[in-house]
Order: sequence, then structure tokens, then C-alpha cells
Amino acid sequence: MNLLSSMRYLVALNEHRHFARAAQACHITQPALSNALRALEQEFGIVIVRRGRVFAGLTPEGEQVLATALSMLKAEESLRQDLSVGAGQLQGTLHMAAVPTAMPMLTRFAALLRAQHSGITPIVLSRSSLEIESGLEDLSLDMALGYSERMQLPGKRPARHARIEVWPQYQEHYFVLSPAKSKGSVGPTGPITWAEAAQLPLCLLTPDMHNRLIVDESFRAAGCQVQAAMETNSVLSLMMAVTDGGLCSILPGALVAALPRPHRLRVRPLVEPQVQTPISFMTQPASDSTRALQAAVKLIESEQWQQQCAEFAGALTLN
Repeated sequence: MNLLSSMRYLVALNEHRHFARAAQACHITQPALSNALRALEQEFGIVIVRRGRVFAGLTPEGEQVLATALSMLKAEESLRQDLSVGAGQLQGTLHMAAVPTAMPMLTRFAALLRAQHSGITPIVLSRSSLEIESGLEDLSLDMALGYSERMQLPGKRPARHARIEVWPQYQEHYFVLSPAKSKGSVGPTGPITWAEAAQLPLCLLTPDMHNRLIVDESFRAAGCQVQAAMETNSVLSLMMAVTDGGLCSILPGALVAALPRPHRLRVRPLVEPQVQTPISFMTQPASDSTRALQAAVKLIESEQWQQQCAEFAGALTLN
């Protein structure tokens, strides 16, 4: 039995929560993946995977094996990167994630990192805040861009997040996106209050998304509650509900700034209250970082990135 390969299959199964998709991600057949996991169970004399008609999760013992598997794979990747530097050029992967609303910024960062280090392959993922926190904790993510206030910064963070490094980037501002001819329009860039926005037919992200929590709390602060006309966990679907479905939505500046801004859309900043939410990079601590993560942190701290971030953040306010 190849222990490292079996550990990799276990990590893939936990990530994809589906035998066939995990096997496909590992470029093997489903029977080969299942046989490798059964061999792993026989090796340790425990049940690792809860099996039914579909994947039903890991046993408590399986969770312990998974934690070791993630540590082993990270150690292997770190070693590969160290050896590649000795051979002349850094080679390796960097697993990065962002909350959906911050994906434009993370994509810009990943592209710049790749331009500076052609041997680094950024793996850019869209994840919920909870998935980001779990990924940073279990080492399946090297870095993330998201809502740092959830992590309760220094002095207030829960112990399990105490070792996460935080790098503030910009403040997220919020806007109403609507069809250009929708009723109640007050001009192409004229402000609109949260109370006025509550009267619009809104497509919002689903309640499990942290952005939705921010939106709901902002409406409550304005003294109103909203019943969404449509909900989705897809930012693309949210945008299409406006462009093709005639609905309105509330988007942060990072997504608004990434829009092609066709003539059929109208964007208005939200006021009363004027809500701003900090967005930060979060990384593994320096003591656990790979060479690729070290290069990413160096870029975060560079004048080049800070200038680009400041320029982009300025565009997010649509001033």
C-alpha cells in the first residue's frame, strides 16, 4: 500500500464528499479509490469512512487520520518546494480561497503572484467564510481573503484561530444594482437608503453566506426587514438575476467594480447607514509556511501590491 497516495485519496474524498468526484480529481477509477481506502482501514484496523448508498462522512477515527493526512501532504509539498529552490527555481502550488464577494481581488493577486513566480501554481477557490476558517485550521488552505472580523482579531480570537496571521486589505462598501429602467431609480450613481432598498424586489445570497448576514443586519439597523424575492449561493446567478431577470440586488464594491457596466444596469451606493466591512488576507503562521506562501506574504507586504490594492479599493467606492 502506498500510504501517501491513500492519504491523498482520503483528503480528496473529504473535499468532494463523493466517491466518483474524488476519484476523478485524483485521476483514478472509483474502484481504485475505494480499494485504497479499504486497505488503509485494514492497515490501521479501524473504520475510516462511513459508507451507505452515498458517502456519509468520516468516523471520529477517520477525522484523526484525515488530520494526519493533511499534515503529511503539506509536509510533502513543503519539501518539494524547498528542493525546487535548491534546483534553481521555486516550483509548487498555493491553495488560496476567497469569499465570493472578494474573488475579483484574490484573482488579481494570484495573477500578479504568478507573473512574479512562474513556477508557482495558484489554486484559486471560492469558499464560504466557514469553509475558509476550517480550511485554514486543517491546513487544506494556505491563505484566504475574507471577513477578518469573524476571526475576532488579536486579544479576542478564539484559541483555535490564535495562530492565523491577518493582513488588512480594504473596506467593503455596498451598492444596489438594478436594471436601468427599474421603478424608483434616482439616477445612475445617486445614493439610496437601506430603507428604500428594502422596497425593491431583491435577489440576495443565501442565509448561510456571511455577506447575507451583513446585509440583513444593515436592514435591521435601518429599521426594516426584507423578504428576498430570490436567493442564491452563486454570485453569477445573483448578477444574472439583475441583468436578465429584472430583479435588484445588493453587491459589494469588489463585484461592482468588476462588472462591464453595460448601459442596462444602474449602480447606487447604499447609505443610512453607510456600512463598511474589513476584508483581509489570512495566512498560516510564518513557522508553518511553505516557500510559495512566503513569496505570497512578501507580495502582500510589497509596495507594488499595496499600491494596486489602494487603487482598486478606491474604485470599489465608486467615488
